Parts: sequence; structure tokens; C-alpha cells
Amino acid sequence: MANRRKTLAAILIPVILGLVGLLTVMQRPRFQAFRTVDVVQLVASGMCLGVALVGVVAALRGERHQ
Repeated sequence: MANRRKTLAAILIPVILGLVGLLTVMQRPRFQAFRTVDVVQLVASGMCLGVALVGVVAALRGERHQ
């Protein structure tokens, strides 16, 4: 049960961080007005969502890391 909570936390935290960053950037007025900071935020959001996707796949495959 404790392993399941760790897996769930390892998936939910990157998803939440990734979505917050993505939604923040999506509220900006125009793509041409994006600054370097906005691009870095998009890349970081994508990385968080990628980590979460790996966690989901690992959880579905039943891999256990100790």
C-alpha cells in the first residue's frame, strides 16, 4: 500500500506542476511575444508531463523500484 502511494505521488506531482506551467503560458496573449522565460517554462512543463507519463507506464507494467 505504501508503494502504491509513492507511485501515485510520483505521477500526480509532475502532472500538477506540468499543467500549472502549461496553463500559465497558454494564458499569454500572443505566441510572437513569448520571451525566453516562457519557452523555458514550456520545456519544463513538457518534462514534468513526460516524467508523469513514464510513471503511468511503469505503474501499468507493474515495475517496482525499491
